[in-house]
Amino acid sequence: MPERKLPITGHTELIGLIATPIRHSMSPALHNAAFEKLGMDKVYLVFEVGKEGLEAAVQGLRAMGVRGWNVSMPNKAAIMAYLDILSPAAQLCGSVNTVINDGGVLTGTVTDGTGWMHAVAERGIDLKGKKITLLGAGGAATAILVQAALDGVGEISMFNRQDEFWPRAEEKSALVREKTNCKVSLFHLEDRDALRREIGDSVLLVNATSAGMKPQENLCLVDSDMLRRELIVSDVVYNPRQTILLQRAEALGCQTVPGLSMMLWQGAEAFKLWTGVDMPVEYVRKQLGL
Repeated sequence: MPERKLPITGHTELIGLIATPIRHSMSPALHNAAFEKLGMDKVYLVFEVGKEGLEAAVQGLRAMGVRGWNVSMPNKAAIMAYLDILSPAAQLCGSVNTVINDGGVLTGTVTDGTGWMHAVAERGIDLKGKKITLLGAGGAATAILVQAALDGVGEISMFNRQDEFWPRAEEKSALVREKTNCKVSLFHLEDRDALRREIGDSVLLVNATSAGMKPQENLCLVDSDMLRRELIVSDVVYNPRQTILLQRAEALGCQTVPGLSMMLWQGAEAFKLWTGVDMPVEYVRKQLGL
């Protein structure tokens, strides 16, 4: 990424990200490259904020007139208590990853799901009326579940371990069934026969868990023989860029949707909400080698 040429002035506007741990985030590079390209007097910074300091941080950002910020773990659900308005997607997801400050009125929304749908659509993939299999029930998985259902995906088979996320998975799958026309079924990830069957009936498989992410880069939840050439395979993990799941899929000739594409497009969605301007996505992609 090129060095910032725009000077920091008394007019420079702050956009931020509050989470912990968060120093590893690619979001500053993403947004600052876009601000630089468009000549916008703005800067994007990250702040290590956990649940204990969250309320004070939100009130401080509101009081300082900060235009907006992103939210990541562990604050995505907790921050909802301190916001004034929640988008329909945020209400369905029960979490927020983007906040917009309009004169002190804070609106929370979710761009993960729309970012993933953009990443799929830019590859010419139309999921309307189709069936997909979704692995996971955390924040990213729920955002994809909700947005895919809202955008017309016909059927979603959701898999999760019987862990602390299982009650959330039951709640969210039931809510999406109630609020949309999408058929949602929930299965135990430990049921390998069901996983094989549902993947076999799907046009797309998406891993929305941390499996494959450093330091779990050797972990893959799907056996190679569960994949087939016609299946589209997506992974939300972007570090490493090529997870074992994507490697196995590409070895079979599957079309793939990497996590970096979702990360880029969810950022572009937030950028548009804060600035009213489209992010120069292709420029950012080139500058960051995405």
